[in-house]
Amino acid sequence: MGNKTEEEKGVFEIDREHPEYIARKAARKMYRDLYTGGDQLKQNAMAYLVQRHREQPDLYSERLNAAFYENYIGSIIDWYAATVFRREPVLAFEGPNEAAKRFYYDFTADCDLRGTDLTDFLRGCLVDALVEGSSYILADFPRAVGAVGSRAEEDASGRSRAYLARFSADDIINWSYDPLGNLEWVVIRTSDLKTESAGSGEWETETWWTYYDRQTFRKYRRVGQGKPVELDDSGTHGLAKQKKVPLFRLEIQEGLWLMNKAGLLQLEHFNKSNALSWALTMGLFAMPVIYSEKQWNQILGESYYIQLNPNDKFGWTEPEGKVYRIAADNLQRLQEEIYRVCYLTQAGGSLSSQPQSALSKQRDFSITQEVLRAYGDAIKDLTRRVLMAIEVAREDGIEVHVSGLDEFDIGDFSSELDDAQRLLSLGIDSPTLKRQIFKKLALKYLCDARQDIKGQISAEIDAQPLGPSPVTKV
Repeated sequence: MGNKTEEEKGVFEIDREHPEYIARKAARKMYRDLYTGGDQLKQNAMAYLVQRHREQPDLYSERLNAAFYENYIGSIIDWYAATVFRREPVLAFEGPNEAAKRFYYDFTADCDLRGTDLTDFLRGCLVDALVEGSSYILADFPRAVGAVGSRAEEDASGRSRAYLARFSADDIINWSYDPLGNLEWVVIRTSDLKTESAGSGEWETETWWTYYDRQTFRKYRRVGQGKPVELDDSGTHGLAKQKKVPLFRLEIQEGLWLMNKAGLLQLEHFNKSNALSWALTMGLFAMPVIYSEKQWNQILGESYYIQLNPNDKFGWTEPEGKVYRIAADNLQRLQEEIYRVCYLTQAGGSLSSQPQSALSKQRDFSITQEVLRAYGDAIKDLTRRVLMAIEVAREDGIEVHVSGLDEFDIGDFSSELDDAQRLLSLGIDSPTLKRQIFKKLALKYLCDARQDIKGQISAEIDAQPLGPSPVTKV
């Protein structure tokens, strides 16, 4: 066989998976099923509902059909994602380039060219990271043919309209990092069902592989199983001048990866709750017992019966007759443990109803708040890195600031307003300090306003002449 060209090697090896990806593939699928629950977990229940030793296939199939799922971890993750973004992140774009500011105002309202608000987009990234340990954002620019002579032409053609795309850890199949922890190259794989028309044609799986390195990309496509992989597009990507792979990772620390901490507990709860439910259900149906020495082949009751000789005896053993109570107590403990390892002890079932001192309640909630702030810091860092990379690629010449995502209680703003008034009353004669305080308060109070309105308010505060601060008498 002759030597292959580099392009042929790329096509041949593009579906190769990283050893770490292979090792975590099964766990990621289980985590996604446990988070989603509902019909998705029901369809895959055979992978999670343990079949008892020597259990008959018909009986196991009946248990599978009756399986149900109490999804605590999914609700916990959704609560964290909603609470972190209770107030939108505060974005500030400072500099003389008004056209660039208008772009970022539009970008925050539609960051993926599909009408998705940046806050909603980031919330989805956090959910993916809490479920699978990490999530990814691709930042790129639309492809266009031909050269442009000016920035105005570039804006008019849409080439400068940066956009984001979200990927889960399951989409990133192969990668390489340099010694400093920066991506050298990455392969993203996605797939979808396609058909030629709405009224006819077979459904086929269309798979895309996109390879990115520090300057170039190559996109491969295959329609249907067993068909050849074809190179569909190639060229330089939007961050080529920065020599940076345009993929940004949101990684959750092991201790804050909620699904990894609670997934096995949720799986144990799933099996125990279904076992108890099955036992209680079967206890509602009487099983006939036949005392006879002759052959008996009639079906009675609920399709089950047991035949014994007149002198035979049959019974069940259980721990002092309290097995149902023990099982119910164990389920309660598992539920409380799921909430405890997710830093929500105060919400964990019976624990929340036990008498607690005010100090104990405050301490429990303070732990939850610290976890929320850690998630908020990770989101702010990710947002800052993405926006700064876009700013450098567009050469806007403005400064990007990201703040917020650190207050999660309705009373926080009142406390911060009081703190600001005390700070201003110290008499510090610094117009810059005053402007920063006013902007922080205004933008936090108007966190759900449009970004262009926030930018206008910031500009008006910067242009406003500020007198001396009042001095507190001591």
